[in-house]
Amino acid sequence: MKETNKWLRFLVRWRIRTQSDYYLLVILSTVVGFLSGLGAAVIKHAVRLIENYLDRGAPEHLTNYLHLIYPLIGIGLAVFFMAFILRQQVDHGIPSILYAISKNHAYMKPHNLYSSIITSALTVGFGGSVGLEGPTVATGGGIGSTFGTIFKINYREKIILLGAASAGAMSAIFKAPMAGVVFALEVIMIDLTTYSIIPILLASVTGSLTSFLLLGTNVLYPFELKDSFQLSQTWYFILLGIITGFMAVYFTKVYIIVEKFFHNLKTPALRLLIGGLVLGVLIFLLPALYGEGYYTINSALHGDYSYLFNNSIFYHLQGHFGMIIFLLLLLAMLKVVATSTTFGAGGIGGIFAPTLFTGANIGLATALIFNFLGYEISPSNSALVAMSGAISGVLLAPLTGIILISEITHGYELLFPLLVTSTISYITTRLFIQNNVYSHQLAQRGELLTHNADKNILRILNIEDLLEKDFVMVFPDQSLGDLVKAVTVSHRNLFPVVDYDGHFLGIVSLDRIRKIMFKPELYDRIKVKDIMFIPPVVAKMGENAAIIAEKLQKHAIFNIVVVDEGNRYVGFISKANLFSKYRSLLSRFSAD
Repeated sequence: MKETNKWLRFLVRWRIRTQSDYYLLVILSTVVGFLSGLGAAVIKHAVRLIENYLDRGAPEHLTNYLHLIYPLIGIGLAVFFMAFILRQQVDHGIPSILYAISKNHAYMKPHNLYSSIITSALTVGFGGSVGLEGPTVATGGGIGSTFGTIFKINYREKIILLGAASAGAMSAIFKAPMAGVVFALEVIMIDLTTYSIIPILLASVTGSLTSFLLLGTNVLYPFELKDSFQLSQTWYFILLGIITGFMAVYFTKVYIIVEKFFHNLKTPALRLLIGGLVLGVLIFLLPALYGEGYYTINSALHGDYSYLFNNSIFYHLQGHFGMIIFLLLLLAMLKVVATSTTFGAGGIGGIFAPTLFTGANIGLATALIFNFLGYEISPSNSALVAMSGAISGVLLAPLTGIILISEITHGYELLFPLLVTSTISYITTRLFIQNNVYSHQLAQRGELLTHNADKNILRILNIEDLLEKDFVMVFPDQSLGDLVKAVTVSHRNLFPVVDYDGHFLGIVSLDRIRKIMFKPELYDRIKVKDIMFIPPVVAKMGENAAIIAEKLQKHAIFNIVVVDEGNRYVGFISKANLFSKYRSLLSRFSAD
């Protein structure tokens, strides 16, 4: 411990001496990339350890029946850990990064360094139908946030460090460095500037190298191109883009519906019981839903659909074409339900793997149907390209889908159909939904940062920093004479009118009383309530600056009253102050 503190003190002194935030950011990004890769390896090995232990301890003829209870046990252990050991909720990985950047000054609680590793390993190791990329990103984010806090770097650098951590984690879990970079830019929404790209690149490369060293150099989804792409098949991949786009809409809608259902259940125990049992039944009926589903995806990429019937109650129907198509489509649709249920029950995981799973099955089913109709479509090519379409639609991230699938399968020869399907899928999905499953809640609350710099800066602005409280308050039953006395001690031309409990009632403007304030004969006859007016709009504490700026602009006013939830007067926000702070913050964030 003393040695660790010694090194930390040395690094802090070095930073002070060099006076260079950027070089520090570059070094921290590299370290964060390495630690994110280490975290990815730990999560992977922990899941494999649990799976191997369960496989060795279970008689083969009882495996399916044990799958009825394994998910309940795993999620139950994760919930127990959060409730009684950690005593804090572990948020889902990528949404927690987006929330930290948008609303929490890029700060993540220190428990993210290890909590996602433990809870996701228990969830997925016991069969939870989710992936490991989200928890890996959360772990990387926790590392980045911790380093940012230790070295006291500013908000802009913290955001870049979280983006670098996310890139390193994604690169490590998929062994795909370019996909990690694009993911940070497209999904985490880090702006592409020369200031940010180098730290993100370094973290992604370092994370990938660490993963190669600890997990081996093998490709995640080995793919061998057997049938080259024919230009005459372009129509098919356009159609596949539309199909995966609609599947992405289904994925998002079902995810939100199931999330709301479990949110409305009264207690965590009830959520765990219902979710665990439903998940167990789904896995009992379709064993391919168990865990991450990497075996299933690899089989689909080879055109092999035997996983539909292995250890399944449908085993005796494996030669029936109609049943093959039905089960492929059913598996894709129920994977969404199983994933959402895992989350609803309290499990921790990611949605990348379920999205790839869904795409692979949809692509395989679509190719088999068209081959049955007399066309010559490669089932393995269709499965691979549909995976890219699914990522593009579900995450609303077409570049991530294209580059990720190219890297993790080495399917670069299919770049053109990947581009076509991913683009069409994205366009189709955006016709029906505007935010992906990660960001829909933040977007509904107006808390989501986007690539729109204007909106981002306004959302980052702290309302309390904009408040002006040096206005003299008056009461409705006071006289004009009392108001004139208030004018003499105030340098403002607005006077908020409140009752004796502080509730806001209206405003008196100096312009309105200018003609009567020098007529002493009116001082006792006119009351404040007679000359006050109610403004067309007010702002509430908790609203972000983007909403307030819109109100100021829409109603052509220069000052807006701010009230709390109980309608008690808090202060004013002026257009001049808001946009002065906006310009100052924009110059900090946009400087290269």
